[in-house]
Amino acid sequence: MTYKALLLEIEGPIATITLNRPEHLNALNMDLSKELLEAVLNCSEDKNIRVVVITGAGNAFSAGGDVKAFKENLPNIAVYLKHQTTFLHKAISNIARMPKPVIAAVNGVAAGGGFSLALACDLTIACESARFVTAYSHIALTPDLSCTYFLPRLVGNKKGLEMLYTDASITAKEALELGIVNQVVSENKFLEQVENFATQLTERPAFALANTKKLFRLSWAASLETQMENETEIIGKAGLTEDFAEGVTAFLEKRKPKFK
Repeated sequence: MTYKALLLEIEGPIATITLNRPEHLNALNMDLSKELLEAVLNCSEDKNIRVVVITGAGNAFSAGGDVKAFKENLPNIAVYLKHQTTFLHKAISNIARMPKPVIAAVNGVAAGGGFSLALACDLTIACESARFVTAYSHIALTPDLSCTYFLPRLVGNKKGLEMLYTDASITAKEALELGIVNQVVSENKFLEQVENFATQLTERPAFALANTKKLFRLSWAASLETQMENETEIIGKAGLTEDFAEGVTAFLEKRKPKFK
């Protein structure tokens, strides 16, 4: 597929999805919403891809919804918003359920839907100058793109509501302290660190990572006993993999394992 509003670059086992509307701070219009879903699906289904990175072109991750497009579609805005979120929410769902790590590389402002997209990724690396802005109530909208699912789980209900009520704008360092971000990196080392971290994950055992992610997701709706049953079922399957045999052997031989 030829993309107009994003770039999909695959180098070995790492796929990078770049939101590519830098002149609009990578705001999410209808074209970008559709293409994001398509790119995420392609990354999920490609067995040669082991890690996915999502970032933005230029100096922004994403400013969220395209406000100009909202203005142009005011006469039929409810239909427009429902249509757009159909694509974006399917993309978020596939990011959350994809059996491989997804990293948000936040290279600038992440506002509104861009903030929510970063929340939905498994891990987030931000440059020092990045800012995270809830933004929704600034134009009298309610949150979307799974914001009300992931934000309270990361920061708690009270802090999450405060952020959304007040259109909070926080620095990368503050986001790190809140648990929204995993790492904050200086601008001159940002791309290098994202690449190094993604490469590090490609060297980890794929089945173990995919099913650790699955177990985390299952835990949100499971009782303690049900979750431990899930762990029992999946650890049994993990024990049958070649990677497990390699891991045990390498440990006993005091060498670095070579996972497939």
